[in-house]
Amino acid sequence: MIEARHLRVLRAVSQSGSFSAAARELGCTQPAVSQQMRALEQSVGTPVLVRTGREMRLTEAGEALVRHAAGILGGLVAAEEEVAAIAGLRAGRVRLVSFPSGSSTLVPAAVAALRERHPGTRVSLVEAEPPRSVDMLRAGEADVALAFRYPTEGERGGDPGGAEWRDLEARPLLTDRLVGLVPRGHRLEEAGTSGEVGIKELADEPWIAGCPRCRRHLVEVCEAAGFTPRIDFATDDYPAVVGLVGAGLGVAVLPGLALESVRPKGASIVRVAPEVRREVVALTLPDLVRVPAVASMLEHLAEAAAAPRPRLAAGAGSYAD
Repeated sequence: MIEARHLRVLRAVSQSGSFSAAARELGCTQPAVSQQMRALEQSVGTPVLVRTGREMRLTEAGEALVRHAAGILGGLVAAEEEVAAIAGLRAGRVRLVSFPSGSSTLVPAAVAALRERHPGTRVSLVEAEPPRSVDMLRAGEADVALAFRYPTEGERGGDPGGAEWRDLEARPLLTDRLVGLVPRGHRLEEAGTSGEVGIKELADEPWIAGCPRCRRHLVEVCEAAGFTPRIDFATDDYPAVVGLVGAGLGVAVLPGLALESVRPKGASIVRVAPEVRREVVALTLPDLVRVPAVASMLEHLAEAAAAPRPRLAAGAGSYAD
């Protein structure tokens, strides 16, 4: 019989590449990891790992077990949480992973509402951009992932409806328009205040880019307009992007959510064409939807996304009511 503990150890070995690294990750000894793997191989009747030099490589049987491990372990977590809630043993927990602009805008209101209605629920938060956050969800390291993607990513996959998340429960939250950011006094500042600025008009500017996924999308949009952006700076930190633009070091395109919590000092917001919006969703494993604390977290994230949002006004970083 295959045991859950064996699957957890096998997954750690496959991700780390060695028994010693897996032992450090799991907080146990290398002999204990080796013993668990021998027990698993005895249970399934075939090798699941082979040594290649200093690393361990999965056999075909090992690959099959790792492929099924996330769903099996996620189902066990769901069962544990649901039974505990029914039995009244504890109120539950939610491990949330979110991209930074979601952490500063949607998450605070959602977590505050959850704690007000369910004071005993424990909520933890770590930050990660997709696809890393989605990988954490599938690996059982999080219960809810706040993620986003751009329309062209769905088109590349041949399924604009969400092939990337087909195995997950996806709750659409909002669409987030991207806006341009230029230094105060920039030649296109006035044009972006009264109308839209074609992104090709920024072809000769130095650019400040964001996270890898946002960076890739920026390049795609610019190349579709006939040029390749010269990216001088790249950072996942939105306040740093705003600061670099405000210092006159380049231009940027940022999601509206990012500018809700960061005042663009020294920079001006301009509307760029073509208009681009990213899709923001809350993701979880199908089995976890039945866990009361997870279901409540999804509900409160949807409420936070549906609440009236400040409307970005083109110009010197102001907001319109």
